Formats: sequence, C-alpha cells, structure tokens
Amino acid sequence: MSAKASLRQQFRARRLALLPEAQPAIEAQARRHCPALLPPGRHLGLYWPLAGEVDLRSLQALLPNQLALPAITAAPGDPAARLVYRPWRSSDVLEPDGCSIPAPAARAAAPDEGALAAAQLGLLLIPALACDATGIRLGYGGGWYDRLRADPTWAQVPALAVLPRGCRVEQLPRDPWDVPLQGWIDEDGLGHSSCGHPS
Repeated sequence: MSAKASLRQQFRARRLALLPEAQPAIEAQARRHCPALLPPGRHLGLYWPLAGEVDLRSLQALLPNQLALPAITAAPGDPAARLVYRPWRSSDVLEPDGCSIPAPAARAAAPDEGALAAAQLGLLLIPALACDATGIRLGYGGGWYDRLRADPTWAQVPALAVLPRGCRVEQLPRDPWDVPLQGWIDEDGLGHSSCGHPS
C-alpha cells in the first residue's frame, strides 16, 4: 500500500470520528468568514457532502444566488471526464454526475453548457481528509481538483480545505501534480497556508 493510500485510510477514520463534534463549529466558521471572502458578483464553489464530510449547504441561506457545485462530466476513465462548476440554488433538481454525486445538470447535451468560468468563481471550498501547513490536501485520489487547478486561470481562484482541526498536519507526501490550497477552514476559523492567503 502506498503512503498516501495508508494515510487516506487513517484520516478517513479520524475525520469520521471527529465530525459529529466538529460539524457545528466548522459550519459556524464558514458562515462567519465566507461571505466576506467572496467578491461581489462571484460564485462560491461549494461541494455536495459525502458521508464523513462537513456539510456546508446552509450557506445557501446566506448566499442564495451565489453558490456553485462541482460536477464530473463523464465516468472516471473517460478521457472527456473533468470537473466543472455549475450554478446551484436549493430549489434546483440535481442528478448524479460521472462519479454518482448529486450535481446540477448540464443545460444541454454538451457538458460545458452552463459551466462557470474561473473568473466567475471567487472562492472554492474543497473537502479534505487532511491538509498540511503548505496547503497540500489529501483527498480521495481522483485528482479532479488538482487537474482543475493546474489550469492557471483556476489556480487564481482562492481555495480552502474544509476539515476538522484534528486532520491538519505539519507535512503530507507531495506529488508533482499536487496544487497547494491557500488555506483551510476548521473549528478555529480561517487558516492560511504558506503558499499564500485567500484574497
């Protein structure tokens, strides 16, 4: 088993154990900080919470017309599969994306129809199993966020990991394709990585 695979098992269990107590505090910190971090007219890139992930869907009440959810445009393994963001309102009907996660539907047969450009996003909140002081995030291994943020236009959008403080570590293994995040949100509030501050 690779070092990252072993760490994923370890932190998945740790995050699951910490989440019941951490959820209310992290949610309160996100509600406190995110509106101020979001430039006027921009969308906040949220995520649909999977089991064990912090649920921040209550931000819909604070930013009712400014949220977006990610969607994987095709099944993993399909060369056309990639992560896009589409606008989301609580009344929208969602459908399973390429990874079977609820996501806003494309407006037409073309998967890019209705997708937001990087310039339309002001902040990305990204679930994490762990995150280190330099902003390296441990995810599930799909690489969707790293591939998106390898694009220089998307790298300009500030991105924060969302996780309990007990899943923050000093250093994680780093692969060449890992793109650091600007910081994190946990029970203590907003933290800044050494790669740069959210703007």
